[in-house]
Amino acid sequence: MKVAFISGTSIVNSDLFKSWAVKTVETAYGPVTYKTQGDFALINRHGYAFPLPPHSINYRANIRALADLGYQDIVSLNSVGSLKKELPPGTFVSCADYVGLQQGPATFFDQELKGGAPVIANNLIPLLLAKLAPEFKIHPGKVYVQMRGPRFETKAEIRVVQSWGDVIGMTAAHEADLCSELGLRYNSLALIDNYANGLEGTEIDFAKFKELVKDNQAKVNRLFTRMLEILGN
Repeated sequence: MKVAFISGTSIVNSDLFKSWAVKTVETAYGPVTYKTQGDFALINRHGYAFPLPPHSINYRANIRALADLGYQDIVSLNSVGSLKKELPPGTFVSCADYVGLQQGPATFFDQELKGGAPVIANNLIPLLLAKLAPEFKIHPGKVYVQMRGPRFETKAEIRVVQSWGDVIGMTAAHEADLCSELGLRYNSLALIDNYANGLEGTEIDFAKFKELVKDNQAKVNRLFTRMLEILGN
C-alpha cells in the first residue's frame, strides 16, 4: 500500500528510519526533504536542519510534495496535550474533527475565489485500530484544537478552549486543510505527551515537554513498526 507519513522530529531521528533513503523534491512552495523505503514516504514536518517551530513550518510545501510524489493516503502522527483528565499522557487518540480559529488556515487558494471543505478522511483508521489492538488502544473520534505556537498556551487560554475539544496542538489543522484542498486522504493519530497547562495541577514548559516526548519514544517506535507491517501487506 502506498502511504506517506508525517511526523515530528523525535520519530524521524529514531533508529527505525536510519536505513531509509533521503531524497529532496522541489515544489512550487519550496524544496522538501523526505525519507523513503518501498511504497512508503516519511516527512518530518519540522524539517531536517534546525527544527522549525510550528508557526514557521512550510505546510504547503510538505503537502504539495506528497501530492506531487503520487501519495493519496497520508497518516499523520502528532504530539498533543490533553484537555480532558480522562485522557492521560501516554494515550493514543485519533481525531475526527478540529478547531483552528486562532490564525487563518493554510491554503493553496491564494489566487482563486475558492475554499476547500475541511475534513479528516480517516479512511485507514478502522484498519489500523483493528490490527493494532490489543497491543495499542487508540481512542477514535476526538476533536483537535489547534493553537498557533510556538509558546504553550496560558492556563487562562486552556480554560477557554477546554470545552472546544479533547486534545490541543499546533500543526494538524493546517495539514488537514491542505490535504482536503488537494483531495488527499488525511488520517489522524496523536500521542498525548502531557496534560495541557494547568490541567490536573500541571505546569508545562518546553524543557519538560521535550522530556515527556523522549519518555514516549519507545512507544512511538513500536507503533510505527506495527503500522509499517500492517500497511505493507
